[in-house]
Amino acid sequence: MRITRLHALFAVAAIAASAGALTFAAPPFGGDRPVNAARAAPEFQHIDTWLNSPPLKLEDLRGQVVLVDFWTYTCINCLNHLPHVKEWHEKYKDKGLTVVGVHTPEFAFEKSTRNVKEAVQRLQIKHAVAQDNSYGTWKAFNNQYWPAVYLIDKEGRIVYSHFGEGSYGATEKKIQALLAEPSAATGGG
Repeated sequence: MRITRLHALFAVAAIAASAGALTFAAPPFGGDRPVNAARAAPEFQHIDTWLNSPPLKLEDLRGQVVLVDFWTYTCINCLNHLPHVKEWHEKYKDKGLTVVGVHTPEFAFEKSTRNVKEAVQRLQIKHAVAQDNSYGTWKAFNNQYWPAVYLIDKEGRIVYSHFGEGSYGATEKKIQALLAEPSAATGGG
């Protein structure tokens, strides 16, 4: 009987340790950052190929709101998240939002430009896609998750982020708020 209780005690300890590990492994939620805590967005770095767009520079996008979406075409969470990103692009592209999908591969076959092009066509992605095979932009953003969204204000600062699926309403409200802000780059601030 003591062996059974001892086994039960070990099982409870193992479950508690597993739950703790899962809690620490879960991505942070992200969210708004106060303007004084916002950091300058790094430039897109070491991009192999640009799809649906000529090469973009964040410096040239000042005065616009930029949504950077880290994704890969075989990630189920990214595929679940993608309809929202596409909708935001369509809804706000003429109102000052630029969407850039940074395709950062998890697996070797995802590095193929042909495979990424086929995925972009199949998924009917119309926004700019930067192929980040060497993780240059991923590292510059200190990113760790697929999908991950970063919102950059008109002054070029990262002011919001979200990791994983969800928070679509909060993200869209932040997009709307950022688009409504005046911009020094356009003479409004």
